[in-house]
Amino acid sequence: MTERNTGLSANEAWKALFGKYPIAETVEREGIFQIRADQIREFREPRLMAKWDSSDSLPEILRRKKINILPDSRTSYVLGDFLLYQEIPELSEHVTQMTHIEMPDYESIDVNNINSEANAIHGLILSGILDDFLGEGRNAETFNGRMGTGVFDFQVDTVRGISRTIHVENAQCEIDGGFENRTSVVIMEAKNVVHKDFHIRQLYYPYRLWRTKVKKPVRLIFCVYSNMIYRLFEYRFADPENYSSIELVQTKNYSLQDTSISLEELKEVRRDTTVRTDDAMEGTDIPFIQANSMERIISLLENMYENPMTSQQIAELMDFDIRQSDYYYNAGKYLGLFEKRKEEGQILAALTTQGQKVFKLNYKKRQLKLVSLILEHQIFAEFFDQTAEKGELPDKKAIEDEMRRLRVCGEGQIARRASSVYGWLKWIFNLTRL
Repeated sequence: MTERNTGLSANEAWKALFGKYPIAETVEREGIFQIRADQIREFREPRLMAKWDSSDSLPEILRRKKINILPDSRTSYVLGDFLLYQEIPELSEHVTQMTHIEMPDYESIDVNNINSEANAIHGLILSGILDDFLGEGRNAETFNGRMGTGVFDFQVDTVRGISRTIHVENAQCEIDGGFENRTSVVIMEAKNVVHKDFHIRQLYYPYRLWRTKVKKPVRLIFCVYSNMIYRLFEYRFADPENYSSIELVQTKNYSLQDTSISLEELKEVRRDTTVRTDDAMEGTDIPFIQANSMERIISLLENMYENPMTSQQIAELMDFDIRQSDYYYNAGKYLGLFEKRKEEGQILAALTTQGQKVFKLNYKKRQLKLVSLILEHQIFAEFFDQTAEKGELPDKKAIEDEMRRLRVCGEGQIARRASSVYGWLKWIFNLTRL
């Protein structure tokens, strides 16, 4: 069957599928709805409709009805109220306490310009970080790419508290990095974008495949590289036949550069920054921020350096819906990092000249420049002064009251956007220790 209605978004296409097929009713009654790739293709290409690596990216109708999707073959999928995502622990270790690793002096890899998952894995190997984390001597990369899963059954938990059995027959899985050392085989899923959670399938399907192919135990690593910091998580499945038995074994963070930033250095940035009132932005098309995570703004900056993107591409990269991608683009625009331009009939988000300069800075200079760009705005400068003096962040009510006084946005937006102000202030002071 040929693909049609290709102009539909994932949200629109899934809404149309729910309208044509009794998906919600069947899941409610039987717990599972089987759907063929050809049925999905009636509205949109299946590869764009079934791979949601973070729960943030789920189409609205799936999220609202608490339904998730899994591939069970190369040409079919299963829908149900499955619990498929694992939350990524918040970064609690202070950046200055992370293990610092020196990258060997290679000309062909630049630690200031690791902007793909493949390059992040290269850096992980060349720096010796993976060897340190696993503690099993040298790791050799021996496999990666797309492969068939083989045939297996597994149990998975559901929203309603019932465990379901799923039968998989040669579905496709993709492995970012496969390694072997003297005592184990290692499977790695790597990301260069910060998310709140990840799809357990990315580790579980490769695990079920390789535990039948090798005699050594299989170790599972989830890696996030962003803002010149590696975060490594090792997971295991307490019951190999139970998708929901995932457990965190260990986690460790590594930096490739000097991460020491003192409170006095932050105060010096504050003294050197010219503050402007947010009413100076009235009459522009730059809204007040509604993006809580500075880490995700930095991830977007890194990914846009050599690759201007449409709003849809940003949404797919960051596992956002379109509305969230606009929030994060606008947050970068608020800081003077992002802009939109027209190229070949498309509107693309790209880095400004300032955004390109920020990207090229080393870790410490980049963070301090970002702090300066934030403190150019009056509300952040005022709360910075208060926090530096008192040693504690403001509460939500204080932020809302000040937003109201400065009239940075409409009354109906204050409650939602106050959490973004708090998130940015927290990020600034997490760079050092109060």
